[in-house]
This record gives sequence, structure tokens and C-alpha cells, in this order.
Amino acid sequence: MLLKNLRPVSKDHKGKETVDIRIKDGVIDEIGSGLNAKKREDVHDFGGAYVSPGWMDMHIHLREPGYEHKETIKTGCDAAAFGGFTAVACMPNTNPPIHTRDVVEYIIKKAEKLPVDVHPIACVTKDRAGKSIAEMGDMKDGGAIAFSDDGDPVYNSQVMRVALEYSSMLEMPIINHEEDLALSRPGHMNEGRVSTRLGLDGTPSIAEETMIARDILLAEYTGGHIHVAHISTKNAVDLVRQAKKKGINVTTEVCTHHFDLTDEEIDRQKFDTNFKMHPPLRTQEDVDAMIEGLVDGTIDVICTDHAPHSIEEKEVEFIYAPNGIIGLETAWPISNMRLYKTKKLDLQQLVEKLCYNPRSILKLEELKLEKGVKANLTFFNTDEEWIFDPKNVRSKSKNSPYLNQKLTGRAVGIYNKGHLVLNELR
Repeated sequence: MLLKNLRPVSKDHKGKETVDIRIKDGVIDEIGSGLNAKKREDVHDFGGAYVSPGWMDMHIHLREPGYEHKETIKTGCDAAAFGGFTAVACMPNTNPPIHTRDVVEYIIKKAEKLPVDVHPIACVTKDRAGKSIAEMGDMKDGGAIAFSDDGDPVYNSQVMRVALEYSSMLEMPIINHEEDLALSRPGHMNEGRVSTRLGLDGTPSIAEETMIARDILLAEYTGGHIHVAHISTKNAVDLVRQAKKKGINVTTEVCTHHFDLTDEEIDRQKFDTNFKMHPPLRTQEDVDAMIEGLVDGTIDVICTDHAPHSIEEKEVEFIYAPNGIIGLETAWPISNMRLYKTKKLDLQQLVEKLCYNPRSILKLEELKLEKGVKANLTFFNTDEEWIFDPKNVRSKSKNSPYLNQKLTGRAVGIYNKGHLVLNELR
């Protein structure tokens, strides 16, 4: 296979030159300009699109097993490929939860022939109940790459301490859903001026920040690695920034919607439940802090928290709707519009947040763009304008705040495990 007219972006390439890439038996066989096609070689001309090592979303929900009416491993991987991701890490709030080795192996088996690598994140506690530690070592041996009770926090501090001690021996991170439940519930949006105006119970930012502060202190005490999931408040970013300066083993991620949308959208969009997620949309000050954290390196990773829900679940009154939105298909255009087009981050920095850092945090092999390595590639552009029409949704669910909006920049395809997937608009 010969891939023509691509501009490489990696640790060693800034997307300035145009090259051709020849792939043979799934391995990059040659990189150069003006390569000629060989006999019986498939040729694909990308017309100057960018190419980088394959992106990874380290925080998504595939829903299978147990909630296949929302998403399956297959449809979730279809959405990931359309969004430019060659790998995803899936959270364990399934039914049964990913709390035993057999569930870990089931997910890996279901995904093995798909073009997107699926890495299960296993439960910290049995049944995600927060009471006793799950069989971490056995699940690691089965293929789990991290531990989390996401959907809920590990609420008991002693349980979290023991979890950090065990996971540090396994050299794996604990990814915690940072929420002090006593402070946060029954909140349906960010607590502040907008929630007061709308008469909705709010979740204060302090509910996130107190749990992050606890986890940073526990990580310092145990030497374990805490990864702060879906960070969303200004003070939370400051806490992580200070912890990193002290040398504490803490990393964090931000979802695309948290550096794009604010709680004002709930009023503007007349209680559209596709704007309800957790952590909730915060204020403009918080959005600005997310961008600042990405720019200065406090925030390591861009993710989506892709959380599919069926139409029936979301088409209810705002207070009764489940939290969560899909995000895999729109992650690149939102990142492109809010970070690249505004000159906050360059393409190399974006690829670092989308490719290198998630794989480093999860102790996965670093991808390279050079001769002799397995081809694991994402193809994307920055200028194409397109409509995120519902017919272009590859996920099984359609709960997105970006439906029918004009977006700029698109992931035009991926190559992984010998599969070339080209994303055509419908």
C-alpha cells in the first residue's frame, strides 16, 4: 500500500514537508518524497493531509457488556476510527463491571479483529462498590492497563490508600472520578449564577477539588500514581499544578467539552439534555483555566469521556436525564478550533496530548513514524468545514451537543493492525 502526499507530525516532524509512506505487511517499509507505486500496490492520495502516530482516547465508555442498547465494542470502535483514534481505553462501569479477569479478556477478545485497539481499565474495587480491592494483579495479567471505579469515586480514603499501594507495586495508575458525593449530589449542573437563575440544584466546584486534594495527599504518602479524571475547575488545575511542582506522581486529563462549553449553554439551549454531563459544564473562567493548563503542561491529555445514552434515556426532563455525551467523533474539530486555530497549541503539542502522553501514562509502547515500525497512523486536516449531521454519527447513540453544527478540521482516516479506514461523510 502506498499513501501519497502526507505531512507528518510527530516528535521529529512539524508537518512542514510532504512525504509518501509505503506500508508492507502492516509495517512502514519506506518514507520519502515522490515514491512510485509498485505492481499490484494500492495507492491512496491524501492531498496534503497531516499524518501522525495513532491517537488514543484514554477515557471512554463502550457500555458492553450489559448496556449494548447504548453502545457496543464494535460501534464504539467505529466512532473512534471516525474521530481519528487508533486506540481507546474503556471504563469499567459495565454490567458486570470489569472487576474480574474474565471480563477483561472478554473485551480484548471482542475487539481483536477491529482496527481500533481496545484497552480495558479494570475496577479498583469489587463490583465498583468501593468496599474491597479487586484482584488487581490478576486483571493486569489478563490485559488491564489501569484501575478506576469511574462513574463513581473511590470514596473511602483507606480503600484508596490500599489501592494506591497495590497499584504502585504493579506500576499502574489509579484513575479516579473526583467527586465528594456529600457535596455534589443531587446536583444537575454547575452550582453558580446560572443554576440559581434556572432553579436547578447545582454541583459546586469544591466537590471536585476536595477529592482531588485528598488523592494528591494519598499519592504523596503512598508513592502511588493518581490520574485525575476529567478535570473541570480552575482550582482543580491549580492543585494539580502545585502537586507536580512538588514532584508528586499525579497526571490529569481534560475533556474537549470542558475547554469549549460553559454552563450558560444550558440556559441558551433551553435545558437540552445533551448539555448535561458530569463533571458539569463550568464557567468561562474554568474553561480558560483548562486551556491554560493545557498550554503550560499541567494537563497532560485530551480525552472525551465518550458516554453514550439512548434517545429514550435523554429525551426526558433535564433533572431526570443521565449524565454524559458522546465525544469521539468531534474531539479533533473541537481541539482544532479551540486550541490550534487560536494559536494556543501547535500540531506537535496537540499530538503530544492525543498520542504520546496517554500512552506514556498507561505504560504502552510509544508509537513512532519511521521505517521498520508497525504502521499505526492517524490522518487529519485542519481546514475542512463540515456539518456534524446525525447521519455522520458512527456511535450507536446520538447524545451530542454538537449535532448539526459546522465544525472545522476532520480526521480523514486511520491505519492500524493492517486496516486502512477512510472516513467518508454521509
